[in-house]
Amino acid sequence: MNLKNKTVLFLGSSVTYGSAAGGVSFADLMARECGIKCVKEAVSGTTLADLDESSYVARLKTVDKSLPADLFICQLSTNDAARNIALCEIEKAIRDIIEYVQRTFACPVAFYTGTYYESEPYAKMIDLLYTLKKEYDFYILDLYHDAEMLSVSPVDYARYMSDPIHPNLVGYKEWWTPKFIEFCERLP
Repeated sequence: MNLKNKTVLFLGSSVTYGSAAGGVSFADLMARECGIKCVKEAVSGTTLADLDESSYVARLKTVDKSLPADLFICQLSTNDAARNIALCEIEKAIRDIIEYVQRTFACPVAFYTGTYYESEPYAKMIDLLYTLKKEYDFYILDLYHDAEMLSVSPVDYARYMSDPIHPNLVGYKEWWTPKFIEFCERLP
């Protein structure tokens, strides 16, 4: 996909927002580097699971339905894993998001994972994504299992990450954003 002048809708929490980088994430950097129109619906601490009005599902429904989205990218939230939310609730939210975006915006849907950190619940959420991919037409940017991301040196990892979940600005610029651009450019 040629990204120039495309409208990309990003949905997520602190990683999509860029909480450890002054509110700048890969989404903002893609806007600068690729010329996309970035629509970023990101609120720190929120969940995929539709638990309250700040959930991904609830916030997605507040986005202008006339938005001419060319691509939708959703964060697989680590907050759901940290709160031990039942996998069935997460599955329902992912299904709701995919179906809503396909129905409302009629654009390609992608989910992205965070880079590897020790979390059995998060690993199960990633497995769930791959299971749902057999049923739905969407894409996965799996940074969690990406060999290149896993092989980063400890020195670079310390430069890139403010904690095991949140990249800092250098991490977004040098490590994450190139992966997002490469991923998006490979989309049909």
